[in-house]
Amino acid sequence: MKSTLQPLAGLKPLIFVLLVIPLSGIASFEALFAPTADPWPRWQTHDPASSIRVNHDPWDQILGRHLREVAGDVNRFDYSGLKQGDQVLLDQYIDSLSEISVSQLNRPEQLAYWINLYNALTVQTIVRNYPVESIRDIDISPGFLADGPWDKPLITIEGIEVTLNDIEHRILRPFWKDPRLHYAVNCASIGCPNLASRAYRPATIEAMLDRGARDYINSPRGVWWDGENLGVSSIYVWFRQDFGGNDRTIIAHLKKYAKPELKQRLAAATAIHDHGYDWRLNEVH
Repeated sequence: MKSTLQPLAGLKPLIFVLLVIPLSGIASFEALFAPTADPWPRWQTHDPASSIRVNHDPWDQILGRHLREVAGDVNRFDYSGLKQGDQVLLDQYIDSLSEISVSQLNRPEQLAYWINLYNALTVQTIVRNYPVESIRDIDISPGFLADGPWDKPLITIEGIEVTLNDIEHRILRPFWKDPRLHYAVNCASIGCPNLASRAYRPATIEAMLDRGARDYINSPRGVWWDGENLGVSSIYVWFRQDFGGNDRTIIAHLKKYAKPELKQRLAAATAIHDHGYDWRLNEVH
């Protein structure tokens, strides 16, 4: 997956006159436009003693019917099939999540709740606007420079309107501070880490986060080579601070989840030379 500088989701492409700039400079420049992890204090409240369990069975049913796992490739989703058959089930599942008192959940239940909600809202947004070639074509976010659906309020929880960017950048990233979350939330794109084949739950979430990291890093969507030059997903550029803030720490993260052959090759890598991301829809063909 060889590519060059690509605009970040949530911002319309801007025209720049670039002189000869090292990739590290481009990476640093592009990272300036990435949403920061800005905590929303309203959602810090939780109940460690809570025994409330959120029912994610409908999401499991939807994934079981419409997600297609392909070994060595990106997981594909049958948006057309869902639109024709299970859209009501999806809407009912999301409605049920909107009625949950999230502040009364314990932290593990909250983590599973927010990840599943993000992914279900993303699928719902695609289905409601299908057919589209990319999620970025769903230009419903407010603001002149905004594109895509990420800043559009999509759900009301405890009386508060919430967007996809709120869930990812104001709740998940700042409160859990776990880089593996980038492998869990799915943006319905080929370049994105796989949409998991089952719902996240407290008992399985650690194993699923690890699997998400391994699957992505060991795929050409996450890491690739141009000769001896290392290329990575733009995720590691946009959110480089979540992976330690520099090429060395990003490479160390990659090695942690790399299979032996890739880990050996990464051992000699000292810098990232290219990055890219494929925004085409991850639909079933």
